Amino acid sequence: MPLTDLLVLASITDRLTDFVTGVVEDIGLTGIFVLMTLESMCIPIPSEPTMLFAGFNVSEGAYSFWAVVAVAVAANVVGSWIAYGAGRFGRLELIERHGKWLHIKPSHIEWADRWFEKYGDAAVFFSRMLPIIRTFISLPAGVAKMPFWRFSLLTLAGCVPWVLMLTWIGKA
Repeated sequence: MPLTDLLVLASITDRLTDFVTGVVEDIGLTGIFVLMTLESMCIPIPSEPTMLFAGFNVSEGAYSFWAVVAVAVAANVVGSWIAYGAGRFGRLELIERHGKWLHIKPSHIEWADRWFEKYGDAAVFFSRMLPIIRTFISLPAGVAKMPFWRFSLLTLAGCVPWVLMLTWIGKA
């Protein structure tokens, strides 16, 4: 990657990190909840700076470790429910209105339904621990009409290790 590309990338990530740390510093646990909910709604606010800075605040005594983890996990689940709902209830409109432009046919949705029936549990659980992918798995789970209670449990179980790890690293 050329140096100019790295500098551009650094300028974008620096601003984003400054924004995230400012929200966490100014609003506290509510800020963590808002940022982590937005991230799980497929809005590009990475959880890494949010949770690393939250963990740092734990080390400074601003919050308890478990309060930060609980707030972040709850936010991940709430944001994931919103993205899941967008996928589940927007699927017909997506095909009818935008399918031609997105090259999506009803057969593609049927394939996604079958794929999620077979591999969806593992996909939802393990993707919650992968950067970027973790944010977007809720949409196809909703489109494939994965059972909501199962989606919620797998999302919760998959978010916990990710949030614990980032908070612990930030604390350290």
